[in-house]
Amino acid sequence: MDSLFFITSKIVQFVIEPLNLIFLATLLAWFFLTIRKPALTNRLLALAVIGFLAVGYLPIPEALTRVLEDAVPKPSIQNLNPDQFAGIIILGGAIGGEDVAVDRGEVSLKSAAERVTKGLELIRKYPDKPFIFSGFSGRVNPRGMSEADAFKQLIQEQGLSSTTSNTAHFENQSRNTYENAIYSKKIMDTIYEQSPDQQSKPWLLVTSASHMYRSTKIFEKQGIPIIAVPVDYQTANTLQWREFNLTEGPFLWNKLLHEYIGIAAYQLTGKISLF
Repeated sequence: MDSLFFITSKIVQFVIEPLNLIFLATLLAWFFLTIRKPALTNRLLALAVIGFLAVGYLPIPEALTRVLEDAVPKPSIQNLNPDQFAGIIILGGAIGGEDVAVDRGEVSLKSAAERVTKGLELIRKYPDKPFIFSGFSGRVNPRGMSEADAFKQLIQEQGLSSTTSNTAHFENQSRNTYENAIYSKKIMDTIYEQSPDQQSKPWLLVTSASHMYRSTKIFEKQGIPIIAVPVDYQTANTLQWREFNLTEGPFLWNKLLHEYIGIAAYQLTGKISLF
């Protein structure tokens, strides 16, 4: 069932991407032109043009993305006492591992690189705390190195492998956020066997700000208390009213549609409880 949910989510994600929808409208317009249906052709071309304008005009996706990013307040963790939390969870989605890392011998960071940089910062700041990097691959047909294995390589390259030998946990099975929580909880249970006094304490959760609301709901549904550490913010306090960008606009639309539809799907399937 989880595999069916994963595959379905990938199909929906492809279908709802704005540029894919605009391409589909343009393709249909060309089809109706070939069969001499000028009225339908004109309507679809007009729809494609409106779509380009809506996708590229930044204030629209910015405003909706900012709602997601502000849904979970950013706490102050600068002076957080190590006794206040059990450990650190770093969610995947920021590392370009797989076949590129294997073939080139270098791990690259993607647009959500702050998940990794903040994770490394917290690992250095709290060296005695256990941490879990959770992530396999978001692809339907993954190739090469998992994200968790790529993060393990980064730990070695940063000279942290010796200091984290007893605290590092790499979860390399999860394909989505729900599986992040499921497989991370299994690792936590083994940690609690060694340190039962930590079981009632929350975990620091590092992920993108737009992804944090859904993530906290999923982890809390699994009985895992969370202190949110949102990173990778894409919006400021003011909107860019005069900005039009066909690179950044589709990027923001993809992120926010992925999250809003994900929230709805997880609620319908009982993976989260919003109310």
